Amino acid sequence: MSKIKKGNINRLGFDFIPEEFVSNGRDENYLRFEQNPKLDYRKLTPEEIVILVQNDNRADDWGNIQVSTSFIPNQIKHNNFFGLVRIGDMAPIYLEYRNLKLESGIYNSTIVSCDLGDHVAIHHVRYMAHFIIGNEVLLSNISEMETSSTAKFGNGILREGEVEQLRIALELCNENGIRSILPFDGMQAADAYLWTRNRQDHQLQKRFKEITEKRFTKTRGSYSVIGDRCIIKNSQNIKNVKIGSDAYIKGINKLKNLTINSSPEAYTQIGEGCELVNGIVGYGCRIFYGVKAVRFVLSSFSQLKYGARLINSFLGDNSTISCCEVLNSLIFPAHEQHHNNSFLCAAMIMGQSNMAAGATVGSNHNSRAADGEIIAGRGFWPGLCVSLKHNSRFASYTLLVKGDFPYEMDIKIPFSLVNNDVKNDKLTIIPGYWFMYNMYALIRNANKYEVRDKRLLKNQYLEYDILAPDTVNELFNAIKMIEHAVGSDDNAEIQLSKEETIHRGKTKLTHGGDQVPSVVHMSGFEHSKRKVEIVKIQEAYSLFKRFIKYYGTIHLIDFLIKHRYEDLRIKMRDCQRKDWENIGGQLIEKDAIQHLLNGVKSGEIDHWEDVHKNYHELSRGYPETKLAHALASLLEITGESAETLNVEVIKSWLIEAIEHKRWMVKEIYESRAKDYQNPFRNMVYNSTEERDVVVGSLEDNSFILQQRQELIDFEMSVGNLISVL
Repeated sequence: MSKIKKGNINRLGFDFIPEEFVSNGRDENYLRFEQNPKLDYRKLTPEEIVILVQNDNRADDWGNIQVSTSFIPNQIKHNNFFGLVRIGDMAPIYLEYRNLKLESGIYNSTIVSCDLGDHVAIHHVRYMAHFIIGNEVLLSNISEMETSSTAKFGNGILREGEVEQLRIALELCNENGIRSILPFDGMQAADAYLWTRNRQDHQLQKRFKEITEKRFTKTRGSYSVIGDRCIIKNSQNIKNVKIGSDAYIKGINKLKNLTINSSPEAYTQIGEGCELVNGIVGYGCRIFYGVKAVRFVLSSFSQLKYGARLINSFLGDNSTISCCEVLNSLIFPAHEQHHNNSFLCAAMIMGQSNMAAGATVGSNHNSRAADGEIIAGRGFWPGLCVSLKHNSRFASYTLLVKGDFPYEMDIKIPFSLVNNDVKNDKLTIIPGYWFMYNMYALIRNANKYEVRDKRLLKNQYLEYDILAPDTVNELFNAIKMIEHAVGSDDNAEIQLSKEETIHRGKTKLTHGGDQVPSVVHMSGFEHSKRKVEIVKIQEAYSLFKRFIKYYGTIHLIDFLIKHRYEDLRIKMRDCQRKDWENIGGQLIEKDAIQHLLNGVKSGEIDHWEDVHKNYHELSRGYPETKLAHALASLLEITGESAETLNVEVIKSWLIEAIEHKRWMVKEIYESRAKDYQNPFRNMVYNSTEERDVVVGSLEDNSFILQQRQELIDFEMSVGNLISVL
């Protein structure tokens, strides 16, 4: 049964805040006046009231209508006013946006206790209560705009007198809600990551909640805000919203309990049929065509389109989700998911990822409860119609072949292709697949994400390079796993220790030839009793070592261009290959993360701004710490030491780096050329000329030309360095 309240018509514009929550000596408007401190309002003159009444306006009390000095009563027609309404400057002008031209003023609307900015155009707003409207705002054909005294604008806080059950939380990474976090305006992917981890540390979890609540007052009475130069038209219900300047909103069904960030440099647009509830929208976002988002954070310059559903999820910067459904997931920056029948649930996807059509990442019903999780390193790419089971984990740049994967997996080797061989009932893994067969896509994607990073303030370093501390550490671990697998001999009479087995495998792999099997079996990659085959072992092993060496050498080159050779040896003495972690797209040494968390727990770090400042400081120092990691990796993979290093060794490294770069550019070209040599791709064109018109000429490919030019520049730069040495 609906509970309908009744009240005196003279109180329609008042009692916004319940009396018990109004502080002594204040009235219900004090927060409103703090939000809009403009003072140059005046009362209406008797002549102005007469004109307003003649124009079919009415008010419960004309004494509650305040206006600025430049007031034009003839631009206010057919309206109802209740409570205290304050109207800014007016002028005999019209406002135009994208061919919509509206006379400035207020027409055919009901306004309840609102502040209206300068030179606004408000037409056919059937009910608007407790809003602060900025300057030069266009509002046209809107059904409802209302605000409650407990409005939280998408933040996970409570107002005075509210019970805990009313708090909004994001149930990330797991459907059981145990990894829940409290959203707040300004939240970064790194914040969400750190908060969802370490659930056993109750003190840390308590501190995250405390510093979130400190950002906001519990006091009731904040008004909804529409920023300067916003356009909202042909829309239904808008409630409890804070909208930044220059936003463009049209045809929405519902906006409720939201902060929508927008600015002249990064304006946000929300289009037809969208329903957004309990969320934070970042700067420069695009949300169009039937999107449904509930309990969410959408980071800056991201897009939701074509009926996408985003529920209980965090989507990082520069990402796009179209058509599909995403639930209970934490997604780092630069994520792409475009297809109607893809599904992502209870997952942490660590950026630079792409979900193909039909990918079902999160069939967690193999568990006895809805509590499964999937973790995927950056560069994750499940192919067409892939179906995965919780719990599963994937190293960086894992590519999954089309198919249903019937068991939980732990893919520990990066840059791998993983295939469920149904016919032979086995799991097949090709380590280093990207290096062997698709260098074009691998390098192009890294460049693409960097170009698409539209953040206005890039004070948090998001890593897009395929070779970075996280992936290189994974390559080192993979090398040890391969050595151990090759060195194992289940038929031997005497079983070797792990170190002896690794040494034996390393010896075989180093010498190559018939000693290295074409296929090895490994355990721990799949929760099953069937075979897991690792193929092309020798090629992968050699490529992993080459790429680690190249990673170290290119950073050595950058250092030598700016410093003396003597400085290099000093630098190398102190460098170490430490453990790193990807927190929201930013790579940080684990020691530094623990130091940050200790600061939060101790109270030394007491605001999210201080946490973010820590990210920014670590970002500024990232090139230096990455250099130390790269140099340490170079020494480790070559077996050299800073003490024994000499110029001839360095020259040999530089020459190898040039050769490796040449090989990469050659592979980039040849992997793309396969598409032009495939007769089945060519058969749909009546000639090679038509093909080149439709898909572009291979020889004119801008990315290939760019890579060739970079190679020329690299050869010249390194050649000069060799001559100097």
